Amino acid sequence: MDKYDKQILKLLQQDSSLSINELAEKVGLSSTPCWRRIQTLESNGVLTKRVALADAQKLNAGLCVFVTVRTNQHNPDWLAKFSQFAADMDEVIEFYRLSGTVDYLLKVMVPDMKAYDAFYKKLIQQADFSDISSSFAMEQIKYTTALPVDYL
Repeated sequence: MDKYDKQILKLLQQDSSLSINELAEKVGLSSTPCWRRIQTLESNGVLTKRVALADAQKLNAGLCVFVTVRTNQHNPDWLAKFSQFAADMDEVIEFYRLSGTVDYLLKVMVPDMKAYDAFYKKLIQQADFSDISSSFAMEQIKYTTALPVDYL
């Protein structure tokens, strides 16, 4: 991966709607080599998707809740059931298995506290948990979907 690939990645992470011609001009290549590099990044799995980002407030999903889950059930069946629940719930936009004192972390986006309460009631019916804790984001200080490319 050279400086052109890194620059293409940076630009596409900021605005995936840029045309090949615009990208090529910004990185100092002609269109065909730029297009080939993008194709290579996609075929190698470096670029996995090109998406549009939506405004949570305008979609009435502005309450961000970080839900930590602890369980004493550490078996594949339990995890499969819990994972399926998270996959089926549109409110869950991120889901992680963690090390340390917390086993799982969910990032949940809902309109308001009433909607979160409805989500919570569905959650506690899904699996055997030893603890569920919710933290509500008061302010978003930084948000990006762009990954650093300078480590390559």
